[in-house]
Amino acid sequence: MTPLSAYAAMFISAFTSATLLPGSSEAVLLGFLATGIGDPATLLTIAVIGNLLGSMLSYAMGRYAAEFRERRWFPVSPAQYERAQAWYEKYGRWSLLMAWVPIVGDPLTVVAGAMRTRVALVVVLVGLGKMARYLAVAGSYALWASG
Repeated sequence: MTPLSAYAAMFISAFTSATLLPGSSEAVLLGFLATGIGDPATLLTIAVIGNLLGSMLSYAMGRYAAEFRERRWFPVSPAQYERAQAWYEKYGRWSLLMAWVPIVGDPLTVVAGAMRTRVALVVVLVGLGKMARYLAVAGSYALWASG
């Protein structure tokens, strides 16, 4: 595998992992680090960018879907929507730092879109959380490999 194809695979894995689709971009990153395919800093950068863009797709879906919340077919009842809104207002936008957490992270970005959180704030908070996660994965591998 060439570094270019590794970068493309890293991007696709990171992007899909940040959507409601299943994925494991951490395993892909570790695989490339372990085999020495690609530059580690470039792999980390691509992973963060791909994962952030996937989260922004989820944000856009939430923003668009919220326009239809009054429709009968909308998958969330008005009461559930109000509970989600209250939770988001209570715990605030800072919860977006946890958008990397499996299972709960992807819905957080959808909720941020539905609640019309400013895009710049979403990018900063989600990006910081995802960067910290990938740095922790790469750092753990580096410690293990050197030991």
